Amino acid sequence: MEKREQVSRKNDPERTRENILAVATEEFAAHGLAGARVDAIAERTRTSKRMIYYYFISKEDLYLAVLEKAYRKIRSREADLQLTEMQPVAALRTLISNTFDYDENHPDFVRLVSGENILLAAHMRRSTEIADLNVSIIRTLTDILERGKADGSFQREIDAIDLHLLISAFCFFRVSNAHTFSTIFQRNLSETATYERHKKMIADAVITYLRLAI
Repeated sequence: MEKREQVSRKNDPERTRENILAVATEEFAAHGLAGARVDAIAERTRTSKRMIYYYFISKEDLYLAVLEKAYRKIRSREADLQLTEMQPVAALRTLISNTFDYDENHPDFVRLVSGENILLAAHMRRSTEIADLNVSIIRTLTDILERGKADGSFQREIDAIDLHLLISAFCFFRVSNAHTFSTIFQRNLSETATYERHKKMIADAVITYLRLAI
């Protein structure tokens, strides 16, 4: 085993690291930090705890690396949208649609963030990367708001972080509370017609709010 690990590490260490992160994401999302087992991650990656600790030092550091990668992925996807080339309203609709779809299609991301909130963001505060990663979404929203104000698309004054919260709250809640909400109201939130109606509803609500001055 040790010889095979050394060969793997020498031949493609980045691939090994990314494989560990991918499996660890599923393990932490399913079981939380306390319930996740490094042995289970090692078994699924066909490696060993020793190899995992070689890359990540500890279970807690692996968990933090998973959180950082999760935020890196969503911010990277937003950067690929090329929103600066769109008119402000179209850019905002595209961004909202992206957030809506991303949360729906990445429930592991929602579970990870929910779990870290239960832990009072204790591990996230150790990160030197997460805060910097999330500056990009605020800059993007600030740019859209400023351009929309300049061309008359938006009238209302709003803080970009507040706008991010408004958009995230609806998109995130639909996934984080899907099981309880669906059970209470007997409605499948992922059913196509409901899904498309909700996606249009949040975009319409946000844009209408921004168009009205008070």
